[in-house]
Amino acid sequence: MPKNVICLWYDGTAEDAAKFYAQIFPDSAVTAVHHAPSDYPDGKQGQVLTVEFTVLGVPCLGLNGGPAFKHSEAFSFQIVTDNQAETDRYWNAIVNNGGTESACGWCKDRWGLSWQITPRTLLDATTDPDRATAKRAFEAMMKMKKIDIAAIEAARRGTPRA
Repeated sequence: MPKNVICLWYDGTAEDAAKFYAQIFPDSAVTAVHHAPSDYPDGKQGQVLTVEFTVLGVPCLGLNGGPAFKHSEAFSFQIVTDNQAETDRYWNAIVNNGGTESACGWCKDRWGLSWQITPRTLLDATTDPDRATAKRAFEAMMKMKKIDIAAIEAARRGTPRA
């Protein structure tokens, strides 16, 4: 196991979440499922306690810790995409499977975990050394839920999108 692993708290659904992520993202997999060796405050011996998995190669551990803690926007996965099709595929997989849309490329999966589906074009546009260009792209993004790459590119050029 690597020295640094992201630990995500679930209320009994860590294995389902890990399998879902492994189906959506390349270089992702469920690598181990561990069962509780004895009863614990929110579970019984033999229930799934932890799940080791990767998301785009990033090692994670899902912990079935019970209902005490919930995910929040203070933590999110940022998935950098290369085109609109990839952006749409990840966004739709999360949102259309019990998730919810938010603003500026953010959404939540059905377990409440936040995801930023961020086209590389958006990152390039909003960090453009030309501050007027960056401002136009940023202001366009602020009006979006899922990022529309063509609209970001039009804002970057300073031309309205047709």
